[in-house]
Amino acid sequence: MLRFFQYLSRILSTYTSLFIIATAILTLFCPETFLWVKGYTQTIILGIIMLTMGLTLTTADFKILASRPVDIIIGTVAQFTIMPFIAYTLTVLFDLSTDLAIGIILVGCCPGGVSSNIMSYLCKGDVAFSIGMTTVSTLLAPFVTPLLVLQLAGQTVDVDTYGMFLNILIVTIIPVGIGFLINYLLQGNKIFQDVRSTMPGLSVICLACIVGGVISAVHGSLVSNGLSLFIITFAVVFCHNTFGYILGYGIGKLFRFTKAKNRTISIEVGMQNAGLGTNLAATFFMATNPLSIVPCAISCAWHSISGTILASIFASTDKK
Repeated sequence: MLRFFQYLSRILSTYTSLFIIATAILTLFCPETFLWVKGYTQTIILGIIMLTMGLTLTTADFKILASRPVDIIIGTVAQFTIMPFIAYTLTVLFDLSTDLAIGIILVGCCPGGVSSNIMSYLCKGDVAFSIGMTTVSTLLAPFVTPLLVLQLAGQTVDVDTYGMFLNILIVTIIPVGIGFLINYLLQGNKIFQDVRSTMPGLSVICLACIVGGVISAVHGSLVSNGLSLFIITFAVVFCHNTFGYILGYGIGKLFRFTKAKNRTISIEVGMQNAGLGTNLAATFFMATNPLSIVPCAISCAWHSISGTILASIFASTDKK
């Protein structure tokens, strides 16, 4: 049975984007499928994703942070400056409504995506660098994300920075810490190692549930506002994500990083933890700005798809 789950985990990890797309399509036609993913349930699911990330961390990863502080600092600063700046700029250029502006700003101010490490591995990037950037940006998120959202979106809406701080702390830092502690205590246990190998698949399933839950929540709004809402939101998400990849790679070139590091910082900057953005939108903004969750939902799906595509492009250039 365990071998079956390990096999299933490998399949889900390999075809993450297809699984997320299939979930999104299913939810569009059968929105009631994921109506149960809301409130505390959604928070718990996101916590499970962060727990699986924590299970991959070892003391060696933290030694990497200590041995390569300059690289990590450059990458993290790029993460929390480029993406928020692009998000705010796009809200002005596209003249977005307050709801949609809040959503894309939330995504831009979140830390790196949890699947970015997998993408770095697939494209032969610097995986240790990727883990370092994701870890540091996640640890800083409870402090940095609420402040950035307050600065960029606070002009039009009330931002509960303290509430967001506690939410991010509970949803990200605590599960990551628990996962790391479990991995540290049981790293020599063969059964634990076998069970841990199924965690990537569980993470993909949880991400699909969050995407499905968000689409279920906004299904009525999407239907009532027609195709135009989806098109303009996707256009903004696409530009935000793509410019993040391009500028992230440019930062690597500017600081004369290796090719592997350039690929990694591109993916780390461009891919956001949109699942966290979704949770924040649902918790703090959906009551007064119901459409704020739409950019987060589309980002959840698109970042996984685009990350896979970019990793494949990088890998194909090596073959050529």
